[in-house]
Amino acid sequence: MSPFRPLRRMGGLTPLSAAAIACVWGACLWGVTARAETTLRIVPHADLRNTDPVWTTAYITRNHGYMIYDTLFAMDENMASQPQMVDTWEQSADGLVYTFTLRDGLKWHDGKPVRAADCVASLRRWGARDAMGQKLMQFTRSLEVVNERTFRLTLKEPYGLVVPSLSKISSNVPFMMPERVAKTDPFTQIKENIGSGPFIFVEEEWVPGNKVVYIRNPDYVPREEPPSFAAGGKRVKVDRVEWLYIPDAATAQAALAAGEVDYYERPPVDLLPLMERDPRLVVAMIDPLGVQGWLRPNHLHPPFDHPKARQALLWMVNQEDYMRAIIGDPRYWRTCAAYFVCGTDFETDVGSEALMSQDLDRARQLLAEAGYRGEPVVLMDPTDIPMLHGATLVTAQMLRKIGVDVQVQAMDWSTLTSRRAEKKAPAEGGWNLFHTWWTAADVNSPVANIGVAGNCENAWFGWPCSEALESLRDRLARSTDPKEQFQLTVELQRQAFKEVPYVNFGQWILPTAYRKILDGVIVSPVPFFWNISKQE
Repeated sequence: MSPFRPLRRMGGLTPLSAAAIACVWGACLWGVTARAETTLRIVPHADLRNTDPVWTTAYITRNHGYMIYDTLFAMDENMASQPQMVDTWEQSADGLVYTFTLRDGLKWHDGKPVRAADCVASLRRWGARDAMGQKLMQFTRSLEVVNERTFRLTLKEPYGLVVPSLSKISSNVPFMMPERVAKTDPFTQIKENIGSGPFIFVEEEWVPGNKVVYIRNPDYVPREEPPSFAAGGKRVKVDRVEWLYIPDAATAQAALAAGEVDYYERPPVDLLPLMERDPRLVVAMIDPLGVQGWLRPNHLHPPFDHPKARQALLWMVNQEDYMRAIIGDPRYWRTCAAYFVCGTDFETDVGSEALMSQDLDRARQLLAEAGYRGEPVVLMDPTDIPMLHGATLVTAQMLRKIGVDVQVQAMDWSTLTSRRAEKKAPAEGGWNLFHTWWTAADVNSPVANIGVAGNCENAWFGWPCSEALESLRDRLARSTDPKEQFQLTVELQRQAFKEVPYVNFGQWILPTAYRKILDGVIVSPVPFFWNISKQE
């Protein structure tokens, strides 16, 4: 069976008796109960250093966001938008006015009510950073408060992606924050971690490089619907969640086998056979959509400010080399020419000859035509993420083969996610290249795919500047005809292979491992920790 086939939901809805909790913001006191406190211990894929899910697209920060924040709408397993914080909403007959009313009783973790003004400020901040949010804001005439629980969005012209944008499941997720927090400059990190979501962040127990702690929010009222991807009822069935950062994979695997941790988010593929033989463990593909690997060049500085230098990267890459090096087992990977993910409605191989036909001589020629004369190229290496570290080593080797003086600079992923925001020259602490990956849910739409956005200074790290790409994305955003949307996608991909906003180095599945004492693990492109019960 292909690993890219969506899997069925795992686990049931085993109820957990309620904990007796007395919780005051900033000092939560756990009383004596009839049972021991239940703690879910997670080995996350990276260390949490940045906690602002609007300032950064890093998945570890996105995951933190889902713990403490909530969203107006959410995507379910059928890729349909469902109300979450919203109770009711309506659209005017001309399609230009959307009116949203919040559920009654929503509270921030400090006990104050969630207001429409909080949501308006949150949407404005998100809309300044996220590619899909930026596009929505381009079509928005006004966003205004009606009353304490109701706000209104008015468009300049009909736009069919209003609710899908508000349901965006992955980075950047439109999380709702208190107005005072949401008014923080979008390019400056927030200083408070206060949401209205199912967990409360215990900031005094946060030890970067070691541990992150969350406790159940006793005031959170979940929706009645069953959980489905990010939608439905977020019922918390444990008292406490601890993220324990263990960068060494063998140590993390041993901790899982010994029962010291319960859930290993991203074990390396070479350890899976050992885990699969352990009767106490489950190895599952809880992300049914897979991910796409990116080699992202910095478009601001030489040599990759020149399109021919970026085209050279296409001719340099051989996806099979990357997939064998970082994944190995062919059950978990595939080569893919599509910018918008293989196996989706927008899959096409148009324009992909360079990506799928490695030619190192052609790559050298294009670099020379771009004016490259042997200057140092800074390649950031996240050594604590095995797959990205492996991809970095492959790229470094190939760059040397085409005559590039590559400087591989080692750092952890959290440091990389901060440094990639630097626009200064590589020699002054900036960068030229780095690797990342994105879930298919993030990149399978030309409007949502932040990597092909060519909006210059407002683009994602790397800052491509392309009127042609933006014009095509605008036309796609306006289109409601699936055939026209596909034809525009074909045009957009053809243009992307000319301008090379990033290089797709393959598509793969990321397995998760957890102990069988856990029940209710949600199948989703994003790891969620509500609905999980733990049998001690």
